[in-house]
Amino acid sequence: MAKTARKTAASADVEFAVIEAAMQLAVERGWRRVALADIAAHANLPLPELYDRFPSKAAILGAMSRRADLAAAAGDPSEDAAERPRDRLFDVVMRRLDHLRPWRQGLAAVTRDLRGDPLAGLAALPAFRRSLDWMLEAAGLDTAGIAGAARRKAFAAVYVATVAAWLKDDSPDLTATMARLDRALRRIDGWTSLFGGDSSQPQADAASQ
Repeated sequence: MAKTARKTAASADVEFAVIEAAMQLAVERGWRRVALADIAAHANLPLPELYDRFPSKAAILGAMSRRADLAAAAGDPSEDAAERPRDRLFDVVMRRLDHLRPWRQGLAAVTRDLRGDPLAGLAALPAFRRSLDWMLEAAGLDTAGIAGAARRKAFAAVYVATVAAWLKDDSPDLTATMARLDRALRRIDGWTSLFGGDSSQPQADAASQ
């Protein structure tokens, strides 16, 4: 058991080192100019070992996304259960962004380059959809069926707009990001069934914001 735990911890350390190296290089060179060999060298990892763990740069971004997904779901269930669905989702998104904050500059570089690389953008879509579903489920919102698909689509717009604000938000407490997220959730709460009808914000009020 102890040996397995040590092996798991070592694997997590390697994963963190690879993500850290990838984000640093993205800031320095731009994501499109970073090769897997560059990341391996920066992380002091043999290239075959990097390839065995991460056969593509998209796989590295996926590992970072999974870490953020886990952080997003790390709230206290007893406390979260007493909150409104909209407030729970707010907390989930902010936990995710707080986890990603050390890598924000790197993610900004990745985002800029993915805009000019449609194929890379398509490759990232499955991980993006998985994260949307994970955040909704962590907030107690169902993602199954037609209603779940509609909820995911509405939340995707909220999350993309929030991340755009977050990438530019230099305030210590992320005031602008939280304000943007709160406005977006309130607006979508009035216009759609994102929260399954459990809304404390009247539709007219939400539409007027």
